[in-house]
Order: sequence, then structure tokens, then C-alpha cells
Amino acid sequence: MKRTAALIIGLLLIAALVPGAWALDEALAKKLNDVLSKGPAQGHFQVKADEVAGWIAAKKTDFLVVDVRPNPAEYKSGHIPGSIYIPYAEILKPENLKKLPTNKKVILACVTGQTQNLPVVALRALGYDARTMSFGYVSWIPGYPPYKMIQGAQANAAAKKFPLEK
Repeated sequence: MKRTAALIIGLLLIAALVPGAWALDEALAKKLNDVLSKGPAQGHFQVKADEVAGWIAAKKTDFLVVDVRPNPAEYKSGHIPGSIYIPYAEILKPENLKKLPTNKKVILACVTGQTQNLPVVALRALGYDARTMSFGYVSWIPGYPPYKMIQGAQANAAAKKFPLEK
């Protein structure tokens, strides 16, 4: 009993000594929530491959495509014209943030559109006009290998008939 009471008192003391950490978490959560809450009105921060292709064809300069695929070999095997390469897991490093313009749209593109979504909210919270390209390179390169992976996932879902609640 004494050990439990001592543990509870110790935890309360620790909580009392670090109120700044709680406030910081709340402030960060509020900032991120403010960004997320704007998503629906701003098309979920997405652009379509057709839009990006149109901007390239029109020689627009108000955007930068950032290829965030984790494997540099994929970038070397083919990428969107004019894009730069920064893996998604490294995009928030200070040296990489310096490469991103604050006065242009920053379009993130990955393999299927999943990993590009990881840094978009953080970048927007930092003040970048970050967006993602819907479905990533699957929407850009005909017959891109992950397309077959997506088809395989769909076939698996059809075969397994996972439960769905309505």
C-alpha cells in the first residue's frame, strides 16, 4: 500500500514539475488541428497529375515537385520533370527545409500516394503551401509496378471478403 501511494505521489510530482511539456503538446496539437481542419475546404491538399502536367506544359514557375519516394533508385529510374528528390523521412531536416520555397506550391509525390501524406501536415504547419499529387506516381507513369501491387491488394480483398460494418 505504501509503495502504491509513493508511486502515485511520485507521478503527481513529476506531472507538477513539467507543466510546460503539457502546454507545448496542447499548442502543437492545436496548430496541427488548425491545419487538418482546413483540409476539406482545400481539396485535402491534393492536386491531380493532370494539373501538374498542365503546369509543366505551361512552364509555370509557382510550384516545385518534391519526389519523396524512399528509394533513390526509383528517382533515378524516372521522375517528374523539374522535380527534386528528398525522401519523405528526411524532408523535415533543416538542410532539406532550406531547399523548399516558401513562396510556391510544394507538391509531394511518392509511389502510391501514401508516404507523401506523412509530411504534408507538418510542412503546412511550418508555413509551406504543401500539397500531394493524388495517387502519386501510379497516376503519372503508365503501368508503374505498384499498380500491380494495388491490383493484388484488391484481388486479396475480394477473395478474403473482409468484414465491413455499415
